[in-house]
Amino acid sequence: MADVYIKVDHLNRLNGSLKQILVEFADAAKRTDALQDMIGRPDGRSSLRDRTHEFEGGWDDRRNALIQKLTGIQAAVESTCTGWQDFDLEAADSLKLQENDGANLPTR
Repeated sequence: MADVYIKVDHLNRLNGSLKQILVEFADAAKRTDALQDMIGRPDGRSSLRDRTHEFEGGWDDRRNALIQKLTGIQAAVESTCTGWQDFDLEAADSLKLQENDGANLPTR
């Protein structure tokens, strides 16, 4: 299996993007209500408003399923980022020389 290299910065940006998408999905229902109010009943007919309501009802279930899946993906990306950043800090700390370590280094 081939190695996959992903920059932590890219994972951080992906995490931010996923969070923005989740906010957009959460706010979508509010915008649909506003859209239905703007449509109103032109010429006394409600068919366009009714179709908008039907679409929102179907989309609402799909959106909730997407929110659940995206929430899981976002949490996994965030956890991976945090894990790698913590590992990097611990590895860097373990490579630091202590005050007396210089005396034990080889000389030419």
